[in-house]
Amino acid sequence: MGRENYKALIILLCCWFVSCKKDKPDPVINTTPNSSGNVYIVCEGNYGASNDATLYAYEPLLDSVFGDIYAAANNQPLGNVFQSMRRIGDKLFLCVNNSNIVAVINANNWKLSGVINIPQPRYILPVSATKAYVSALYHNKVYLINTQTLKVTDTITLPGFSAEVMCLYYNNVFANSWDSSSGNKIFEINTNTNEVEHEITVAGYAPQEALLDKDQMLWVLAGYEPEKAGTLTRLDPSTGTILQSYYFPAAVYPLKPILNNTKDTLYFIEANYFGSNTNNGIFRMSIYDVALPSVPFIAARQYQYFYALGIDPISGNIYVGDPKGFVQKGSVYIYKPDGTQVKSFTVGVGPGHFYFDD
Repeated sequence: MGRENYKALIILLCCWFVSCKKDKPDPVINTTPNSSGNVYIVCEGNYGASNDATLYAYEPLLDSVFGDIYAAANNQPLGNVFQSMRRIGDKLFLCVNNSNIVAVINANNWKLSGVINIPQPRYILPVSATKAYVSALYHNKVYLINTQTLKVTDTITLPGFSAEVMCLYYNNVFANSWDSSSGNKIFEINTNTNEVEHEITVAGYAPQEALLDKDQMLWVLAGYEPEKAGTLTRLDPSTGTILQSYYFPAAVYPLKPILNNTKDTLYFIEANYFGSNTNNGIFRMSIYDVALPSVPFIAARQYQYFYALGIDPISGNIYVGDPKGFVQKGSVYIYKPDGTQVKSFTVGVGPGHFYFDD
């Protein structure tokens, strides 16, 4: 939905569209999942609300949902706007951007190991055995942390603001600048020197997502800005050559692109925040398609939009998060690879990301 201040505006617009009817409680809600084989659900919480971000877990083999496991393990709330998480070794790193922290928990028991103070942390990317990069909203820096000492060790200054999702390509990292005023550039960082070496122009403004397909070609999603149309760019990261550019229709909000397990099919969300089911749902396309799909693979209902998307690397099942306007607890829907729904359950406020642990 974009930056949190923009999200807040959208929520005001969509709240009277969203039904306040509560889901039926799930038959199994527990607090102590196993330490492996979990699907973690990152529940952002409502921006500006006090300490309502939550970490949920789902065990596919047991078909069990586990409520706020961070609060249960630590007897305290996580904070506000839980943006993303990443496993590094035996720890889980949780970026809680409105609380200005990266909370680090033990992956075996979810006990807090430490807190790293970083302004508006968004995403974390490990680049070596002991080093990771952390992107930050509203800042022109990427923060370097030592993943063993849990300390900030350095910063990298970017030519643009609000770095978002970063992508590792051999020894280099591609960082986006999720800010239309910074133009249509992504920045290539050498992880050995921690310096920006190149700038690459992409099709659209405010790039914020990047991922590599099976041919090691880079996909960049740009948009979320109301004054700029969303775009997808497929490019060769070794040369910066653009291979294909895709332009979404005006007023279409694309977000959360992912690749399937063989990395030859791209999935993404188109969200309609104004009550229509046009351009609203989960879409998919081959990495070799020359045009964007026009019909959703999984359609959202009227007055509904999706906000999270993931694919289980074992089963291939598709996980979809419905934030329900951020005015009540959200829902997760699970679909078979053919799009048939097989499961749904209730989670915390604002399910935004899935993380599949092994």
